[in-house]
Amino acid sequence: MPSPTLDPILEGRRSQPHQLIEVLQDVQSLYGYIPEEAMRCVSTELGVPLMEVYRVASFYKAFSLKPRGKNVITMCQGTACHVRGAKLLLNQATGQLGVEPGEMTPDGLFTVQRVNCLGACALGPVVTENGSYYHHMTPGRLRGLIESLRHEGVEETAHA
Repeated sequence: MPSPTLDPILEGRRSQPHQLIEVLQDVQSLYGYIPEEAMRCVSTELGVPLMEVYRVASFYKAFSLKPRGKNVITMCQGTACHVRGAKLLLNQATGQLGVEPGEMTPDGLFTVQRVNCLGACALGPVVTENGSYYHHMTPGRLRGLIESLRHEGVEETAHA
C-alpha cells in the first residue's frame, strides 16, 4: 500500500519505470532527502527493483539518502579549485560547523558536501549554498557566509 503522502507524486506514474528519476526528484523535494520507506514504495509502485531505485538514488549527488541541513554548502574539490585552496575551505567549513562532509549539524541548519566539480573552474575556488554560487571564495568570506546563514536560521526560529 503506497504512502498517502506519496500518492500525489505517484499519480499517473504507476507501473512506469521510466519515471524513476522524476519521481525520486519529487520525493527529495517533499522530504528533503529520500527515505528508505519511500524507496520501497517507489519500487513497488513503479515496478522497478528496489536495488535499482537505490542505485539511482545513491549515484546522483542531487539525491540524498539521509536528512540534510536547511543550508547545504557544497565545496568543489576539483583540480582547478584544489590548486586555489579548496582544501582550506573544506577545513574551514567542517571546523566551524563541527561536522564531517555529508553530515548535518545538530541544529539542522547545515550540511557540508564535497564534490569533484561544480563546472565553474575558471572561478575557483567555488562554493555553493542551496544552489547559489560563490566564486573566488576565501576562508574569511566562507566564515562570514556561514555566520550570516546561522544568524538567519536563529532569527527564523525565534519568529516561528
